[in-house]
Amino acid sequence: MRFKTLASAVALALVGLTSAHAAEEKSVAVTAIVEHPALDAVRDGVQAALKEAGYEAGKNLKWQYQSAQGNTGTAAQIARKFIGDKPDAIVAIATPSAQAAVAATKTVPVVFSAVTDPVAAKLISSWEPSGTNVTGVSDMLVLDKQIALIKQVVPGAKRVGMVYNPGEANSVVVVKQLQKLLPEHGMTLVEAAAPRTADVSSAARSLIGKVDVIYTNTDNNVVSAYEALVKVGQDAKIPLIASDTDSVKRGAIAALGINYRDLGEQTGRMVARILRGEKPGDIATETSSKMELFVNPGAAARQGVQLDQALIDSAAQVVQ
Repeated sequence: MRFKTLASAVALALVGLTSAHAAEEKSVAVTAIVEHPALDAVRDGVQAALKEAGYEAGKNLKWQYQSAQGNTGTAAQIARKFIGDKPDAIVAIATPSAQAAVAATKTVPVVFSAVTDPVAAKLISSWEPSGTNVTGVSDMLVLDKQIALIKQVVPGAKRVGMVYNPGEANSVVVVKQLQKLLPEHGMTLVEAAAPRTADVSSAARSLIGKVDVIYTNTDNNVVSAYEALVKVGQDAKIPLIASDTDSVKRGAIAALGINYRDLGEQTGRMVARILRGEKPGDIATETSSKMELFVNPGAAARQGVQLDQALIDSAAQVVQ
């Protein structure tokens, strides 16, 4: 009799431990529109911040990740699949994936990241707490500082070229802002559309003879095919200025941008708050104020520009 009682107690204790473990386990599903260094850094930053907050994949966190490989239709399929899995939160990296997730659910918490203008993208109605299932972290940049960098690298520039995907909301926002801001600095914007990654090279070539410099924002098509842009810049001696610091390592002359690993960690801390019980609608959208200057003197030489030593000395990283 004592043996049966003891066995029953042990069994109940095991059930209790299993239940406690199940209750503690959380699920986070991460989707990105495409894989490239900046977005990969966001993903890794999210996971690192969650681990620091006590949520570790394989222990008490179910972690899923899928890339849409640049296809918005695939992004919508991933969003529907994740919603069916009923995670505690969906992290949507970049505007197209965020739009797909937000369109697909009004109940599952969605935390976007690396979205330039979430209001223009219709993810939220304002920068205040949304009162919905959506919040996140924006990578919006102050464009006046981007224009100042262009003038530092190419002092005589009058015509600024921009290759971008007209179907990507964050890029359209930047184009509209530059159309207004550049004339205030005696400059004009020359646009070249690249609806697909495969279009980046031809779009860049269309700017030859029409521009003094090419500026790129964090457009996912362009960043995914940045080497094609670099080839045109080198062959035609058109300086390339970016807003994504990883692009400097791939051949841009300079970039004043956000550290996307830090942006991912900032996003991950927001996700952890939701896993602990906060409602996404009570959390205001955030931005990052940490800006870094990267320069590449070798790329400058190949694109017909000599960088001012003071600019090089002010850089957080000099790419050789």
